[in-house]
Amino acid sequence: MKKILSLLAVAGLLSVVSVAYSQQSVGKYDGMNTVTVFDSTGVYMEESGLSHVLVHRLVRMNSYAGCSQWSTYKMDYDPLSAYCDITHLLIHRAGGATDTLLWPERDGNVTVYDYVAPARMIYWGASQKMVEIGHLDIGDAVEVWTYKKGYTYALLADEQPSLNSTFAALPADDARYIPPMKGHYYDIVPFWSDQPIEYKVYQLNILDSKTLQYRVYNGDVKVSDEAADEDGRTLYTFSKRNIMPLKREQRAWANNDIECKLLLSTSPDWQAKSRWFYGVNEDYGSFVPTPAMKKKVDELVRGCKTELDSIAALTHWVADNIRYAGISMGEGEGFTLHNAEMNFTDRCGVCKDKASTLVSMLRAAGFKAYAAMTMAGERIDRIPADQFNHSVCAVQMRDGHFELLDPTWVPNVRELWSSAEQQQGYLIGTAEGCDLMETPISAPENHYVRIVGNSRIDLDGGLHGTITIEAEGQSDAAVRGVFNANQDDWRHNLELELLRIAPNAQIIDIQYTNPDRYLEQPVRITYSYYIPEYATVTGDVIEFIPITARNFYKRAMGHLYFDFSQTKRTQPFSDRCSRLIDIRETVTLPFAPSQLHYPMVDGIANPAASFGCGFQLNGATLTFGEQVVFGKRRYEAEDWLPFRATSLNQIKLSETPVILTK
Repeated sequence: MKKILSLLAVAGLLSVVSVAYSQQSVGKYDGMNTVTVFDSTGVYMEESGLSHVLVHRLVRMNSYAGCSQWSTYKMDYDPLSAYCDITHLLIHRAGGATDTLLWPERDGNVTVYDYVAPARMIYWGASQKMVEIGHLDIGDAVEVWTYKKGYTYALLADEQPSLNSTFAALPADDARYIPPMKGHYYDIVPFWSDQPIEYKVYQLNILDSKTLQYRVYNGDVKVSDEAADEDGRTLYTFSKRNIMPLKREQRAWANNDIECKLLLSTSPDWQAKSRWFYGVNEDYGSFVPTPAMKKKVDELVRGCKTELDSIAALTHWVADNIRYAGISMGEGEGFTLHNAEMNFTDRCGVCKDKASTLVSMLRAAGFKAYAAMTMAGERIDRIPADQFNHSVCAVQMRDGHFELLDPTWVPNVRELWSSAEQQQGYLIGTAEGCDLMETPISAPENHYVRIVGNSRIDLDGGLHGTITIEAEGQSDAAVRGVFNANQDDWRHNLELELLRIAPNAQIIDIQYTNPDRYLEQPVRITYSYYIPEYATVTGDVIEFIPITARNFYKRAMGHLYFDFSQTKRTQPFSDRCSRLIDIRETVTLPFAPSQLHYPMVDGIANPAASFGCGFQLNGATLTFGEQVVFGKRRYEAEDWLPFRATSLNQIKLSETPVILTK
């Protein structure tokens, strides 16, 4: 504790210099809400892995919006794993005065409120601490110290909780604050911000007996290490000046994937993390099936002819029957998965409970199944820090390879592993230990959209015909979303998809596959229609846009929702999934033209995105074909050119008429 107190004393001295610096730099950052003059974090790690974290920040108000945002100061924490509070708080007024809101050794006596944190869908024991700062003016600066003892699960907000205003209030029993992987420490430190930071420093005081791995990604950070005040310890210091917000381009990868960050870990490698995760849950008994569960498993796999049939039956039962809702259930939060009896009885839980249920049911069916961890929405880098926010399942097939299953992301989806998670890192917990792996790219043809039209144009320009859409994989899920409503609304929702591109269409009939039997076949919807005055027909000219080219069921074509005004980009970007769009239409014309004029677009052949189309006139029949292919989910910046060109070609065809003349 002496070391912690000395850290606090040093931080207090730092503020005297920084406040003066703050006043000198007023007006430097026009357009920014706040400016963090300094952001200082000091971490002291004990042998057990228990860490003490002191955070000291000075933030200057640079706009009225910033003043409003900082009128209160809030932090999230979990009382089961962290002991924390706001320790000191000052307001340095622009005119030079200092208001003491919280300082035990002085007169400050503002209340630190402690209450259950607002929540939605995950109702764990998270709490929130808040101090009311009150009115601030532009140029005022808020200086705050916080202290945290313990750790935070990845699913909680990434705030730095802190401790009571006196260290004497610390509990004697620290066991619950020791991290799940005992004796180890990890952290993910962003050296980026959405508001300017003039100086950021992160210090770790750690025993020499701990082997620390660290690496800076996507930028540069000043690094130093020196002997700490205590024997047998080293103080690592990481610092960076003049951190400015990155102007993010549309659909860019997560900030941690493209901006400067620091990863630290004392875990030797991913195999050690894998073995630990396996042991935690095996020791807890997470995957022991109950007789009731075994009975249900036997019922579900009865009649299955292949191992994949059985796996699919169990995966989709868990996906569709375990509701996503997290509640506090005592022991078993964080990295420990709740056991089979609890999950099967309550029929609810978060991703780890769904994964745990599936592992248990697969084992009851005779499979070798394991829990796995992944990171939805961000890259997992090689330093073995806990870069995870999602839990899934891995099953070992008879030939020895693993298949990933995600019962959280596949309700009403024909896939067993959502391809919206392709190119994503994951770690399986096994007794032998696995290395970090990455999910492969899913071929575009696994996510096809096929649109077939047969139509006839009358002399008055009316268009009669049928149009059928069929989709698979993630595209199937997007099209099937038209049924995600009360059954009474299905017809209305289906009609809107055609009326969106032809508002005066008269819909004669709609036929579709059973939405509830989604595992039996891909979704298929057929419209019979009549659209008056769809084409312009004069004595010797026909002008119209093929209805299949007009981006029918755009909901399944996520690339069309990008903003294409940006011709070049410097940041990598993401789409929902790889996909293939294949369009065919046959149009019977009111007479046989001799000349055909159609939109001129260049073919594109690129692994990231490709495009091709064609028109053919044969007497009074016009055939049209278009194929669009997007090769992956995560794209590099240089992929933007073919991605953009392919999408613009598709848009051009949807807006430019075909002209036929005698």
